[in-house]
Amino acid sequence: MAEKRRQFDGLSRELIALRIANELEDGTYVNLGIGIPTLVSNWIEGRDIVLQAEIGMLNTGPLAAQGQVDQDLINASCQPVTEMPGTCYFSDCESFAMIRGGYMDVAVLGALQVSEKGDLAGWNNPERGFPEHIGNIGGSMDLAVGARKVIVAMEHTTRNGDLKIVKKCAYPVTAVGVVKLIVTDLAVIDVTDKGLVLREVAPGLTPEEVQSVTEPKLIISPDLREIRL
Repeated sequence: MAEKRRQFDGLSRELIALRIANELEDGTYVNLGIGIPTLVSNWIEGRDIVLQAEIGMLNTGPLAAQGQVDQDLINASCQPVTEMPGTCYFSDCESFAMIRGGYMDVAVLGALQVSEKGDLAGWNNPERGFPEHIGNIGGSMDLAVGARKVIVAMEHTTRNGDLKIVKKCAYPVTAVGVVKLIVTDLAVIDVTDKGLVLREVAPGLTPEEVQSVTEPKLIISPDLREIRL
């Protein structure tokens, strides 16, 4: 089990999603995974970013509000979403041909653990016990290796204070060395060949406090700043 540390107050899940939305470039095709990543869809309206849902929907819009819900229009988390002008639909086969063919510029995925080498563990948590720990081998694995850039969106630690950014993943790995950027409630961290670079910290936090809940040694960016939203 990962070592526990002091927990800090940081960004909400919605603000993690906003920070990631600000990272996305216009003209890109993006797939949003389950959990926090789905909230990114609420922060890109009016921008030239095309969201792809692996269930077979291209150009999905924000999460649907009451009165907009169509049970046939859902995202990866089975949440109702809205259509955008030009939305189109296709089979799972065509959807995964896009993903496996390398046509996704960015995949935003949740994670149980991320290693200092950019390994991603997100599909199976053995600590939950049988049968709850049995995970789903599915779309996240294709996205993790098929997207040109993988961004992880997650809380920095578990609810129990267990570390999630670790030297080596203890959980079954989804994909090896694929994560390029980690955005948590406490920090924005680049994954580089030289190690994890701390680029931004949440308001009110110090680099030392972020390090205290991060197992690998962080490289402090010379341009370190507070998270910009």
